[in-house]
Amino acid sequence: MNEKCAVVGIFGHKEASELAYFSLHSLQHRGQEAAGISSSDGKKLHTIKDRGLVMKIFDENKLATLKGDSAIGHTRYSTAGDDSILDAQPVFARYDLGEMAIVHNGNLTNAEEVRNKLIEKGAIFQTFMDTENLIHLIAKSSKDKLLDRIIDAVQRIEGAFSLVFLSRTKMFAMRDRHGFRPLSLGKLSNGGYIVASETCAFDLVNATFVRDVEPGELLVFEKGKEPVSIKVYEPTPKHCIFEYVYFARPDSSVFGQSVYQTRKNMGKELSKIEPIEADMVIPVPDGGVPSALGYAQESGIPYEMGIMRNHYIGRTFIEPTQKMRDLKVKMKLSPMTDIIKGKRVIVVDDSIVRGTTSRRIIRMLKEAGASEVHMRVSSPPTTDPCFYGVDTPSKENLIAANMTTQEICDYIEADSLAYLDEEALLRSVNANGEDKYCTACFTGKYIV
Repeated sequence: MNEKCAVVGIFGHKEASELAYFSLHSLQHRGQEAAGISSSDGKKLHTIKDRGLVMKIFDENKLATLKGDSAIGHTRYSTAGDDSILDAQPVFARYDLGEMAIVHNGNLTNAEEVRNKLIEKGAIFQTFMDTENLIHLIAKSSKDKLLDRIIDAVQRIEGAFSLVFLSRTKMFAMRDRHGFRPLSLGKLSNGGYIVASETCAFDLVNATFVRDVEPGELLVFEKGKEPVSIKVYEPTPKHCIFEYVYFARPDSSVFGQSVYQTRKNMGKELSKIEPIEADMVIPVPDGGVPSALGYAQESGIPYEMGIMRNHYIGRTFIEPTQKMRDLKVKMKLSPMTDIIKGKRVIVVDDSIVRGTTSRRIIRMLKEAGASEVHMRVSSPPTTDPCFYGVDTPSKENLIAANMTTQEICDYIEADSLAYLDEEALLRSVNANGEDKYCTACFTGKYIV
């Protein structure tokens, strides 16, 4: 299961592109294939984008060319489109009202239908991204003002989207009616504004969290004015629960809650419903750390860092081939033999997707001398692909879609295996009976 993307927008700050750059650093975990920034100096837009990490793409000289007091940025993992530089964002275009750039986190579920209709009317596409549909919809709209064209365009698309648009003088931010993907609003110390996929981006640029952009809401940023809120859709929240399980950084708040505390809650619930006798609880770093802490605190079993992570190796989920993932597991994780040897170990991870990484970890722990290894997973079995902005393996490659829990346990060579169930997961995120989360990856019940 691969990462989504990240978006950021800065409005009303003389160092807008620099703030966008630092914000993208904070959001790098959401996509490592490509990144880009577009800025506006009030007369024209400037864009730099490339494949690779944020730090690799930008330096002082490049940022100096991104002039202006507004900027938008993007880090990318390809969930729709190709992996070429053409499919990196922001998407930029010149049209009859001037210039515009767009960044997008999510997937448009009717993208092919919209694209085909546009091609029939003579549109020429430069990329395979669903985001480019929006450029054409806006350019071909009969409305006189950009705001009205944006509203017209987003009413023709379906699916998951957190969007930020930049024109020469304005910025617009919007979420789909379900709020699948997160997007938060913050205020900069100079009075300007920031929108970003996660609140961890606010800390680095000294911004204060204001609130989440509401599902179905469009925010309009204009110089000398407070942001204007327009309700384009009646909100029907269905937030992606996998943000809490894995994607979001622990120091972020998404959908109004602390990611770190929510993951600890998952570990506590897991300990209640799936207890077992052992000598220690260890996490699979870094994703399993908060849940393992919660499991240890609730069970009273000592918590240990039994596996060390090499932080110079990227996240294995976002590597495009299985061969590369397998190699990076070896490079990335090392067992603490002196701590583990002869001990009964509970190893906590956030999810099992294909099962190959879990099997390598359990083999590694047993080779290090663990007498027993019990796997505990702080989310339900991942049985179904996501179509809302996550590049999920097909159902054939999701191990829980094709094996029972016992068969998975045998495959990964654990002494026991247990998952958090859906009810306990919803308790962990304080759903309190509210039907406001999308759990399609665990249930197959799709919203759109």
